[in-house]
Amino acid sequence: MNVFEKLNVAREKFHQAKLTKSGHNKFAGYKYFELSDFIIPALQIFKEVGLTGIVSFGQHEAQLTIINTEKPDQSFVISSPMSSAALKGCHEVQNLGAVQTYLRRYLWVAALEIVEHDALDATTGGSEPEFKLSESQLADLIALVDESSNMAELKANYQQAIKGCKSDQHAQKVIIFTKDAKKASMEA
Repeated sequence: MNVFEKLNVAREKFHQAKLTKSGHNKFAGYKYFELSDFIIPALQIFKEVGLTGIVSFGQHEAQLTIINTEKPDQSFVISSPMSSAALKGCHEVQNLGAVQTYLRRYLWVAALEIVEHDALDATTGGSEPEFKLSESQLADLIALVDESSNMAELKANYQQAIKGCKSDQHAQKVIIFTKDAKKASMEA
């Protein structure tokens, strides 16, 4: 089998596995897969079918290279733009670690076609007219979430920021990422 056929087999096996979502978004009320919920089963399935996945990070892009272990010249890459985090009270390396952990998760989610609850469905009202925040408006909402000093304040600020995004889905994603990163830094 070629690398693509093997990946399809791995995806099928993965989706037959009974996995538990341990992540819980208390703000929007849904459960999600954390990286630790699926990485070991994914690696075991990759081994069974003869694939290996290698995550790498560059200055502008994170990549998951999937290689056919029986024919190492057969591979393909799933990529994502690099991002950044500015977690309050964290060192640069902690911010880097947060970014890398999130990107690893998203790369594997893409590779395995993991279907997750849509966080935006849980946090938006649905049928508002088209709306686009300016960069300064988005920066203000990011600052509101990032300046939270405790979990209760984070929840209130997050809800206010999401509401301020209205129907701007890009802004909503940025605010969700900011909230998740801030929450992770508070729990660390």
